[in-house]
Amino acid sequence: MVFTSFAFIKFFSILLVALALCRSRVQRQLVILLASLYFYAYWNPWYLFLLATPSVIDYLCALRISHAATPVGRKFWLAFSIVSNLGLLGYFKYANFLVQNFDRLTGREAHVLNILLPVGISFYTFKTMSYTIDVYRRHIEPCRSWWRYAMFVTYFPELVAGPIVRASVFLPQMTRSLKPSWRRAYVGLQLVALGFSKKLLVADRLARFVDPVFGAPTLFSSFTIWTAVVAYALQIYCDFSGYSDIAIGISRIIGFDLPENFNMPYASASITDFWRRWHITLSQWLRDYLYIPLGGNRKGRIRTYINLTITMLLGGLWHGANWTFVAWGGLHGIGLAAHKFWREKADEHGWELPAWLGWAITQVYVCFCWVLFRAATFPLASTLIRKMLGFNAAGVRYFYLPLFVILPFVVLAHLVGAYANDRVQLAAGRRTYAPAWASRLYPGPARFAVRPHPKAGTYALLPSSRFALGFFLTTWIVVFYLFAAVDSNPFIYFQF
Repeated sequence: MVFTSFAFIKFFSILLVALALCRSRVQRQLVILLASLYFYAYWNPWYLFLLATPSVIDYLCALRISHAATPVGRKFWLAFSIVSNLGLLGYFKYANFLVQNFDRLTGREAHVLNILLPVGISFYTFKTMSYTIDVYRRHIEPCRSWWRYAMFVTYFPELVAGPIVRASVFLPQMTRSLKPSWRRAYVGLQLVALGFSKKLLVADRLARFVDPVFGAPTLFSSFTIWTAVVAYALQIYCDFSGYSDIAIGISRIIGFDLPENFNMPYASASITDFWRRWHITLSQWLRDYLYIPLGGNRKGRIRTYINLTITMLLGGLWHGANWTFVAWGGLHGIGLAAHKFWREKADEHGWELPAWLGWAITQVYVCFCWVLFRAATFPLASTLIRKMLGFNAAGVRYFYLPLFVILPFVVLAHLVGAYANDRVQLAAGRRTYAPAWASRLYPGPARFAVRPHPKAGTYALLPSSRFALGFFLTTWIVVFYLFAAVDSNPFIYFQF
């Protein structure tokens, strides 16, 4: 069930009515659990058996880890949990990849196993693994209620494409009433509207240009290739962050706060800063459960660079069973290591790179890396990169007007976001009243209301005066009706 479908709108409306009718928190929790199971079974009911496997195994392993009398016993149950999770993920996601590469190496005829990739398996596998690891590290206590743990694993807003929510964030919120309220809906609906806009007004519109260019790059000129790569950079950002916005928004309406997953990554002035802002929950997961256990930056300069590269190589492989994803991750690992080396040398010698130059270098590098992420094969990626560098630059020169209409709005949105972040820092957790220009625009009791939240990040509410709110909503509906893509594509990260 896709967030942008009418089926989901009906599903979520029924869920809210059911939550409003429930008399207790426990009843609402059970309703959310059943709704989450239905949501996942909507694609394929057999997926529920696969989803139940890590739920049962990790629940029992966490209890065993907690009760184990010896370090050996604790390590055994942790290893059992990790091996079972990686075994499921490896079979369903990487079995064909391994078989096909083995066939190439041995010269055998390539064959494909009949394995259907379960939607969201990469996300909920990482989620359940983090739970048992945190219990082993004694960062959290194991959940004693299986159905509450099952609710954490199956919670539908973030189940299939993130954010990757940890038990330490989700389980403490189980004490909330979860009764629908206008105060939460006011925030959540704005995030949902933002996500819908990113997906249908931007991502799906740009996909119409990106798909044919990446499918046959030899036909197009260097200019067209560059614009398609920039368009893809915006497409994947708006598609994935749009999903996260919707997930965070509908979860906010229900009563749970999910962690921030994107923070204006294209405003980054370094590749390190980019990964602090892009897919934040995955970056933090890789840092805490892979990079630091490898040794992090504690074992010398060279080992730090190697650890960064290994972490990003495996992060690339997590995205998909294709060598292009591995290469994409490897390039980002090399970029992170190179930036760390540069910062060390710059600190030693007092060098300082202008912010605008750091931003430009970062965006160009990220765009080159996106070519490998999007291209289906290395030959296609090679053709695209050669065209971008000016080799064999001839071809159809196509000016895709929607991209150049969208870009100013993206720049404006980043400026508003930068302003919001600054106001949050100044507010130190308090509501920020409108600046002078906003007060003149929205007279009376209107507030800009830029708010920080410890788990849901930063969000800026629309002005609260009735006229301003009605104007914005009416404008949004008209723009959405006129310019939204008629046929919505599946969210890109569903394939991971």
